[in-house]
Amino acid sequence: MKKKHLRIGIITQVALLFVLGILTTGIIAYFTQLAASDYSVRDEIKQIATRTAEEVKLAVNEYPSGDWLLRYWYEHDDELDIEYDVDFSAGTKTEEKTRLLHERHPALELRYASTEQIEALPEEDQKLCAEVAYSWLITRINEIKRANHIDFLFCVLTDDAYQTQYFLFSAADPGAVRGTNYLEVYPLGKVVSVADNESQQESMRYARDHQGHLAEAGDYVDYYAYLGTVDGRPALIGLTYNLSGINTDIRNQTRRGTTLAVANQLVLSLLCLGLIYLFVLRALKKVQENIRLYKNTKDSHAVAENLSQIRLRNELGELATDVVDLTREMDDYLGRIETITAERERIDTELALASRIQDDMLPNVFPPFPERKDFEIYASMTPAKEVGGDFYDFFMVDDDHLAIVIADVSDKGIPAALFMMASMLMIHQAAMNEPSPAKVLESVNNQISGNNREMMFVSVWLGVLDLRTGVITAANAGHEYPIVKQPNGHFEVFRDKHGFVVGGMDGLTYKDYELKLLPDAKIFLYTDGVPEASKPDNVLFGVERTVEALRSAEDGSPVQILGAVNQAVEDFIGDALQFDDLTMLCVHYIGPDKTVN
Repeated sequence: MKKKHLRIGIITQVALLFVLGILTTGIIAYFTQLAASDYSVRDEIKQIATRTAEEVKLAVNEYPSGDWLLRYWYEHDDELDIEYDVDFSAGTKTEEKTRLLHERHPALELRYASTEQIEALPEEDQKLCAEVAYSWLITRINEIKRANHIDFLFCVLTDDAYQTQYFLFSAADPGAVRGTNYLEVYPLGKVVSVADNESQQESMRYARDHQGHLAEAGDYVDYYAYLGTVDGRPALIGLTYNLSGINTDIRNQTRRGTTLAVANQLVLSLLCLGLIYLFVLRALKKVQENIRLYKNTKDSHAVAENLSQIRLRNELGELATDVVDLTREMDDYLGRIETITAERERIDTELALASRIQDDMLPNVFPPFPERKDFEIYASMTPAKEVGGDFYDFFMVDDDHLAIVIADVSDKGIPAALFMMASMLMIHQAAMNEPSPAKVLESVNNQISGNNREMMFVSVWLGVLDLRTGVITAANAGHEYPIVKQPNGHFEVFRDKHGFVVGGMDGLTYKDYELKLLPDAKIFLYTDGVPEASKPDNVLFGVERTVEALRSAEDGSPVQILGAVNQAVEDFIGDALQFDDLTMLCVHYIGPDKTVN
C-alpha cells in the first residue's frame, strides 16, 4: 500500500514562510542597523579625527623648524628638562627659558625660526629652543584635545614591523596624571609594545602607506594619521576615543526599534495572508500546474493551449498570458543560442588563425642569425587582443648592416593588425633599397597617406646598425625614446628627435641621426604598451620603472632583459587586464672582434 504523506496547505506554508521571513528580516535588520549605526559612528569619528589630525599637523608644521624639533626631541629625550601642561603664567620654567633665549638672541623668534637659524645657535641654546617649543606644542595640543573631546591624543614613532610605539608627545586634560602606567598620559620617551595587537599594527601600517585608519582596542578605537619620518622611523599622530557608552546606547535603541518593527510586520502579515488566500492562491494553482508542465515536457504548444482557457481580468490573467509568451520566447531563444554559439565558434577559429598568421609575419625564430657572432637580438610582441597593432622587424640589409624596426599602430584588433602588416611590408621593402631611415619613412608615409580613408597612423623607430663601427643611423616618427646601455654604464633613456607619425600627413620629411654603440653596448626598443601598463587604479608603469627593470638585468642577454621587463610589468599590474599591445626588442652589439660570453 502506498504510503501517504502529510499534506500541508499552501496558506499554511505561506504563513510559515511569513513568520520565518519576519523573524529572519528582524534578525538581519537588527544586525544590519547595528552595523550601520556602528559604521556611521565610526565614520563620523574618522572624519572628526581626520580634521583633528590635520590640526595637530598644522600645530607641528607651523614651526619652520618642525622636522628639526621632532628629531631633536627623539634623539635627546633623556636630556631635556620638559615642563608639561603649563599655562605660561609668570614664574614657569618655560617663561624663564623664553626670557633667557630672548636676552641671548634678541632677533630670534622661535615660532618663525628656521632649522638653519636654530642649528647656528650654541648647543645649550638649541636645547632651550627644543624645551620651550615642546612646552608650547603640549599646550596647543591640550587645547585641541579638549576642544574635540578626545580621550587620548598623542604622537608616536614606530619601527618597520609596527610592533612598538615610542611616544613623542601626548595631550592631557587639566589635572590628568602623566606617568608610564596604563591609561595615564605618557611623557616623552615612553615605549609601548603593540606586538600582540594586530589591529593597531595594521592601522599604523595603513596610515603610513595610505591615509588615516581606525583600529579596534576593546572599548576604544585608535585613529592614526601619518605625520612624517624621524630618523627613518614613521611618525604617526594617534587619537583614541572611548565608545563604550555610545555602543550601549546603539544596541538598546536598535533592539527597541527592531522589536517594534517585527510586531508591526506580524499584524500586517495576518491581513495579507487573508487577502492572498482569497484573491491569489486558488487561481494561482492553475497557472502553477502549467508552469510545471512546461518544466517537465518543454511542450510550449500544450502550455499555450491550457493557459489560453483562463479568462481572468487581473494580474493572474496577465500572468497566464505572460507564461504563454515566455514559453514561446524560450523556444526562439534556444534556437538563437544554437546559431550564436556556432557563429562564435567560427569567429574564434578565424581570430586564432589571424593570430597565428600575425605571429608568422614577425621574426620569431631565435637566434635569427646563428652564424653571426658580432651581435645578439631578441624581440617579443604580446597583443592586448587576439591580434595586435604593434610590430617589430629586423633583417640584414647586407653583410655589415642590420635594419631594426619597431612600430605601433593607432588602433587595436583586426583593423590595426591589417594596417600593421601593410606598413611592415612597405618599411621592409623600402629599407632594402634605401640606406637612409629618414628617406624610408618619407616614402612609406607618402604611400600610406595617399590612400588612408580610415585615418590610421603608425609611430615608427627605424635604425640601421653598422656592425663594423657600431654606429646606428636612425629616424624616429613619433615613437618612444630608445633606452641605451654603453659598456661599464647603465641603461639610460636616449632622447632622440621625434618626427611626426607615419600616415598622419602627406609630404612629411624626417631627419636621420647617429647613435654610436661601443662594443658590448645594448639598445632597448619598446612600444607605449610598456610604460602605459596600468594598475586597476590607473597608476602607470612609467619609463622610470622600465629603466629600473632594465638595470636589474642589464648584464644579461637580450632574452633575459626582455624577461625581466615583462615580469616587472606583470608584477606591477597584478590582476588588471592588459590594455595595450606589449612589444619589446633588445640588441646586444658585441662588436666585430668579440664573441658572446
